[in-house]
Amino acid sequence: MYAAERQQRIMREAREAGRVEVVLLAEQLGVATETIRRDLTALERRGTLRRVHGGAIPVERLELEPTLATRAGRLTEEKRRIAARALELLPREGTVLFDAGSTTAAIVDLLPPDIDLTVVTNSIPIAVALENHPGVNLYLLGGRVRGVTGAAVGEWATKALADLVVDLAVLGANGFSAARGLTTPDQSECQVKRAMVAVARRAVLVSDSSKAGDDHMHRFAHLSDIDLVLTDAGLGEDVAAEIRAAGPEVVLA
Repeated sequence: MYAAERQQRIMREAREAGRVEVVLLAEQLGVATETIRRDLTALERRGTLRRVHGGAIPVERLELEPTLATRAGRLTEEKRRIAARALELLPREGTVLFDAGSTTAAIVDLLPPDIDLTVVTNSIPIAVALENHPGVNLYLLGGRVRGVTGAAVGEWATKALADLVVDLAVLGANGFSAARGLTTPDQSECQVKRAMVAVARRAVLVSDSSKAGDDHMHRFAHLSDIDLVLTDAGLGEDVAAEIRAAGPEVVLA
């Protein structure tokens, strides 16, 4: 079993049981306790587990949904690589819809000055970052702003989206899997994300591999609704194959 596969197994165990123990994991997976401790350290650096004495617990038990500040503080090297690779997917001209999220915000931070894009977003932080960008014609969707994510949600946002057609939608998710598709814990954000997918000629999910296999309450898209999943090399090949079989291309940054 590769490290990425082992760590995904650890995350599943943690979320199902509420916690994991080093000794028990070592016995179940047939590896040394030092190997498990290294896995837990790697998962903690990604922001998905919190180490405790003798094991670890999933961050969901500490914080139901990470705040915007928390997620910004978890801008891992994986997310930076995803953001850099995502620039290659953007048109030099056209209309791009950016969903709220730390990975989409990382992409926006890398936009070069010589682009010619119309950008639509429901993210207050992304709008602030782009308000003076010389190559961007910026549209901000209105609605109730969720303090947790800095995203405009609700009927104002979904009604505005219903009248749009965009070349590319760049979306984040709290979790994705072949079985359940793209999911998020909040119903109001789910409705906006679903509307974003519907108005895009091409839809791309940008998400680090720690969210693979992590299913939340509200589904906003099936994998067949998405054209491409851009994630990091930590995604297991078996999981990547399941995603490809569901429809989208898979690109590893």
